[in-house]
Amino acid sequence: MRFNEDAELDVSQVEDLGGSGGGGVGSRVAIGGGGLGVVGLLIWFLLSQFGGGALPSVPGGAADRDSVPRGEMVNSGKLAEKCKTGADANRSQDCAAIASINSIQGYWTDVFARSGRTYRKATTNFFNGAVRTGCGNADSAVGPFYCPADNEVYIDLSFFKELQDRFGAAGGTFVEAYVLAHEYGHHVQNLLGTSDQVRGNATGPESGSVRLELQADCYAGAWAKHATTVPTPSGKPLIAEITDDDIKRALDAAGRIGDDFIQSQLNGRKPDPSQFSHGSSKQRQKWFSTGLKTGNPASCNTFDRNVDLG
Repeated sequence: MRFNEDAELDVSQVEDLGGSGGGGVGSRVAIGGGGLGVVGLLIWFLLSQFGGGALPSVPGGAADRDSVPRGEMVNSGKLAEKCKTGADANRSQDCAAIASINSIQGYWTDVFARSGRTYRKATTNFFNGAVRTGCGNADSAVGPFYCPADNEVYIDLSFFKELQDRFGAAGGTFVEAYVLAHEYGHHVQNLLGTSDQVRGNATGPESGSVRLELQADCYAGAWAKHATTVPTPSGKPLIAEITDDDIKRALDAAGRIGDDFIQSQLNGRKPDPSQFSHGSSKQRQKWFSTGLKTGNPASCNTFDRNVDLG
């Protein structure tokens, strides 16, 4: 994945909370009720899989990721000093994440506008170890998540390294972009009211939670299809190139965060479809590919009861 060197970055889409994000553990994240069912399912699933303990804090690779104290946020003021253009995104993981966020939200702004709607941008919070959100307190055990209560995305800085070291994913800049695009897919679902179709903590291969997650994967694929043409305010797309290898890496990552892979490869037990909350590896790959192939969010209607989820 390569960014246009002179395209401008908008750091304002990353929340500047300084050190105010600390305090608390994932077990206190609100589960269910009040429109928090999506986050509740995510937290419930990951805590049940990983035993509720925090994942090891592993340096993310970039200098500013390494230097963020546990329990604190990345300061967007500091990022603004170093993340100005696509050239910076080509050199820094954090700047690359900002560029991807800009592109993802630019895409959805255009999609909503074409349908006569207004897209409300969501900020992303990068944190280390623990974070306080509108949905409660969380730690690194919960992985990336979207909180509908405050309409913000939260990603622990160690997650992408953890995805490679523990899950065995190939990793790479586009894999990080895929994860971000998936979480912003949940924001889109919240704006459209799709999330309201999922109530409680029901699980299973055709449950509402699985349909919601697969649709978010499909939305990520739809963005990827158009990523190299989404313009910045200056008119130049941020993303210059997404290679076949990038797509393979994203599909590899999707497969390694499938419910069946996590249950069998990380927990050493036979997959139990009745406990699926995010979809199997095959399903997640299928729906990302569906969005990528069609480039049309309308093809992502996983809530159609006649659709084959895979």
